[in-house]
Amino acid sequence: MKNNKTREAEPLRRLKLGVLVLALGLSACADMSGVAPAQSSMRDPASLGLSTGSAAAPAVSAQWWLEFGDAQLDQLIAQALASNPSLKLAQARLARAQAMAGVVRAATLPQVGGAMNLNRQKFSGNYIYPPPLGGAIYNSGDAQLNASWELDFFGKNRAALDAAIGTAKAAEADAQAARVLLASQVTRSYFQLARLNDQLAVGRRTLAQREETLAIVHDRFSAGLDTKLELRESEGGLPDARQQIEALQEQIALTRNALGALVGQPNAAQAHTAPSLSAIKGIASAPVIPADLLGRRADIVAARWRVEASTKDVASAKAQFYPNINLAAFAGFSSLGFGQLFRSGSEQWNVGPALTLPIFEGGRLRANLRGKAADQDAAVESYNAAVIDAVRDVADQVASSQSIVRQQTEQRAAQAAAEGAYEIAVQRYKAGLGNYLNVLTAETSVLGQRRLAVDLSARALDTQVALIRALGGGYQADAVAQSSAGYQTGAVTQPGAGQVAGTTTAQK
Repeated sequence: MKNNKTREAEPLRRLKLGVLVLALGLSACADMSGVAPAQSSMRDPASLGLSTGSAAAPAVSAQWWLEFGDAQLDQLIAQALASNPSLKLAQARLARAQAMAGVVRAATLPQVGGAMNLNRQKFSGNYIYPPPLGGAIYNSGDAQLNASWELDFFGKNRAALDAAIGTAKAAEADAQAARVLLASQVTRSYFQLARLNDQLAVGRRTLAQREETLAIVHDRFSAGLDTKLELRESEGGLPDARQQIEALQEQIALTRNALGALVGQPNAAQAHTAPSLSAIKGIASAPVIPADLLGRRADIVAARWRVEASTKDVASAKAQFYPNINLAAFAGFSSLGFGQLFRSGSEQWNVGPALTLPIFEGGRLRANLRGKAADQDAAVESYNAAVIDAVRDVADQVASSQSIVRQQTEQRAAQAAAEGAYEIAVQRYKAGLGNYLNVLTAETSVLGQRRLAVDLSARALDTQVALIRALGGGYQADAVAQSSAGYQTGAVTQPGAGQVAGTTTAQK
């Protein structure tokens, strides 16, 4: 009777012993205490002065450049989006990040493989094998199907998958940011080319005007009404005008080359007609910084995804401190002699769990966790720097846009006055009531105002493009989430406008 009780208590004692061993193993696992990310807060709209009750700026179209009404510009941007190497590089990085997410995802699923080995072997007759095995030649074979599955009780693989998905989402937002940046660079270069062409027109008009004036001075000199001083002053204006024209032509050539490089086709800009600012329609600018700015910009969304990914990396690093449990099994056939391999009696199988505990790793796990925690701190501060720079960027463009409007009003008045004074100076000179110095002074003022008018018109267009880019350039986070649904299998959620703008504290 006593022996029966002993036998019945034996499984219970083994279970208790197993639990004790497991508890000791868990307590012996590598220690992660004292290693955690800093308590860093992500900047929210309120801390940046973006009130949620402020007026919302109108949404920017994804093809905002069409609003300028220039067919050549539309064609150049289309070519750039199709051929620019930098954009293709961003797309390649996106493809790689998506592929890596697929690689990490595979670790969360069961792994199944098969193997078959057929061997012909002679056993030594002078070794440990007795006759008839020693000195004989035998065939052996085995065929088996293997399966394993890491149960991931502590979420290591799931967190790693979420981190990989976050990295892929960041790469996708980066690709969208590269698209917006490229379109804005092409547009701004095109407007710069238009500015130089208009300045060239002013320069040629100046040269023609000085040639006409020289003819008048020459006639007056021949008639004895002017001295050689006035004649030499008038002649000196021609080389100066030609030099300015040549300098502008050089800048035009360089700008065309830069535009061709952006388009990805070096000679693309050479085949187009010279653009002019007067043919480009301006578009309305946003008067305020929108409260939803943080969700409109692809670079900020990418930075937020990197914070999410780094948070999951920390979670995965913490899970490495805990036991790893694998369920493994195999089934197949094994025989001595090929003819017996798939016959009855050759079957073999095995199934069971495997438990590994990190007891002493030489500080590797703690160092890895410290590195991941530092990465999270860096990601949070990079996000904060990005949102601060974004708000400054929009504020700068809004301020410049409003100032340029006021400057243009004053410039038009100044140009009208300068042109009136120039006409009077020329008429007085022709009538012999004034000297040529007055004409030169008035002409210098007119030329300065004409150049300033061109520059302000170009700056107005350039600022409109810069503001569009600062407002996100038509980026839509929801569209990115839909396009990446194929690899979004983790627990990470798309940080849209509301999430990106929210206050988040780094996980401890």
